[in-house]
Amino acid sequence: MNKRTFVKSILYGLLILLAIISFIPFYMMIINATRSNSEILQKGFTLLPGSAIMENYERLISFVNIWQGFGNSVFIAICVTVLSSYFSALTAYGFAIYNFKGKNFLFVSVLILMMVPGQLGLIGFYDLNKTLGTLDSYIPLIIPAIASPFVVFFLRQFLVSTLHPTLLEAARMDGASEIRIFHTIGLPIMMPAVATMGIFTFIGSWNNYIVPLVVLFSPEKYTLPVMMGFLRGSKVAENLGSMYLGIAISVVPIMIIFLFLSKYIISSISAGSVKE
Repeated sequence: MNKRTFVKSILYGLLILLAIISFIPFYMMIINATRSNSEILQKGFTLLPGSAIMENYERLISFVNIWQGFGNSVFIAICVTVLSSYFSALTAYGFAIYNFKGKNFLFVSVLILMMVPGQLGLIGFYDLNKTLGTLDSYIPLIIPAIASPFVVFFLRQFLVSTLHPTLLEAARMDGASEIRIFHTIGLPIMMPAVATMGIFTFIGSWNNYIVPLVVLFSPEKYTLPVMMGFLRGSKVAENLGSMYLGIAISVVPIMIIFLFLSKYIISSISAGSVKE
């Protein structure tokens, strides 16, 4: 075994060990979701699942309609992901391709907005929606996310490094309109980056807790994170198995989405690093 192979084996071994360590908390969560409260408190950690999953599930749904919250979160996350991906791509395309008055000022404004925590404007955001009459609806959760500053910045940088201006000139010479050029050339080139940002946008929208907690009042409209927050103050919190089961239901979809779509993250990172 030469030195290079030895170093490579050590690195792979460390990566496998890190992956196992990272997976252990999720595995513990899923295992504890199948165990009773007494088993969790008395026996501690175990690798084997229990047999109390149905009891935990029945206790959980007796306090909250978790599947309604699941559906609400899915609806909001999909709307936010689709709208944010498309309109942010459209905005990034405009910044990357066209020269217009105030372009640099607007782009710097986008960069500044990236640095401002969203929580700072929460009170003003609440007052604005109260004035517009959009409280206790999904509008405040979906519409403001249409053009995300970070997504616009990321897609603009990706497009500058990958799209050659001659492609656009050739399309214009063929008589294609600007909107058609965007849909047939710009958007397909940006798809790896759009998919990457779509993953993080979906996860961010799914895990969003503060804004739904502030703007939603009707229990039937609650998202899953808000429902899980209310569980901590209810009697179901006394049953750790039910709590673990509720957390698993809220986390597993994110794990599945990231598992199947993480390849787009790698392709978007590597696409801008190759120059012809």
